[in-house]
Amino acid sequence: MMTTRLHIESFALGPLATNAYLITNAERTRGFIIDPGQQPAPLLRRIAMMEIEAIVLTHAHFDHIGGVDEIRRLKGCPVYLHDAEADWLGNPKCNGSAHWPDLDRPVSTDPPEFALDEGMEITWLGQSFRVLHTPGHSPGSISLVWDEGLAVFSGDVLFRMSVGRTDLRGGNESKLLDSIHNKLFKLSSGMTVYPGHGPRTTIDYEQKHNPYI
Repeated sequence: MMTTRLHIESFALGPLATNAYLITNAERTRGFIIDPGQQPAPLLRRIAMMEIEAIVLTHAHFDHIGGVDEIRRLKGCPVYLHDAEADWLGNPKCNGSAHWPDLDRPVSTDPPEFALDEGMEITWLGQSFRVLHTPGHSPGSISLVWDEGLAVFSGDVLFRMSVGRTDLRGGNESKLLDSIHNKLFKLSSGMTVYPGHGPRTTIDYEQKHNPYI
């Protein structure tokens, strides 16, 4: 998917087909990554000759962080994550990998270099991105808004015709619905939603058709 001045590429990684997003400049020489999941070989091949400015995590469940360690070591890039889950990267019980028997080994990596929080505006690739704290699926879940007004990366908060589960550590249904109604649904109705799993959608479509909200 190409947007104005930036390109957005998606990779469905690992056994849960977690969406990792690579956002690159127009020349595709520099980029940053959102949620590098497990079995990241296709993503690693794509970024082999590319400068990576950052790894941004919408939250710290194992299927969204499985590729963090390898990419961070390969590219020397910092990791951004909300403070509420800062210790989850190194704790397989918190990130859920200790409870997933099909994994080769529990997922564990170093803490993030930088914290994300509500209202922060960060510049990557010369463009401004705004952080929304959208808890409910997990306590530190964030959504990342590209301030061109074209895209929001919602992690596991909002999907096409569905919402994130709330039965995992720190999940809360009322907080999830509040995040959706009072944060995501306040965005432009035409904004494209890039979720943590499944196909992209729009704010308008989910407001009109999502049966869970």
